[in-house]
Amino acid sequence: MQGIQRKVVYVSLYEGFAILFASIGLASLSGADAPTSTLLAVVSSVIAVLWNLGFNVVFEAWEARQTVRGRSVRRRIVHALGFEGGLAAILVPVFAWWLGVGLWEALLFDAALLVFFLVYTFVFNWGFDRVFGLPASAAQGAGQGG
Repeated sequence: MQGIQRKVVYVSLYEGFAILFASIGLASLSGADAPTSTLLAVVSSVIAVLWNLGFNVVFEAWEARQTVRGRSVRRRIVHALGFEGGLAAILVPVFAWWLGVGLWEALLFDAALLVFFLVYTFVFNWGFDRVFGLPASAAQGAGQGG
């Protein structure tokens, strides 16, 4: 499976499982009931997807203006920190308001989710590629990427 079909299936499965796992995690961390934590997980997922789209548009516009091309480790670190930092700046106040907790406690919830999502993303991507095969960009002979 390649192209837009692959992307739609990927995002749908990734976010569906993410909402399920985040609902359980938020409920156990915060003591919130299932409907509250599930709705918060859905809202968080929508915010994350929209932030991802917006952030990447801005990042890629900046990247296109750079004289040095490619994605070095440093550039990837800047991208990851910018994305996660921006997402935390959005989600922490949402968590605090939604769950009726202070910003510090909301930050701890966000940090726990961040650690979870680091592992989840790695495992999900590995499993997705095992089930659906590698994308054309990563397949043998596709050229060098960075």
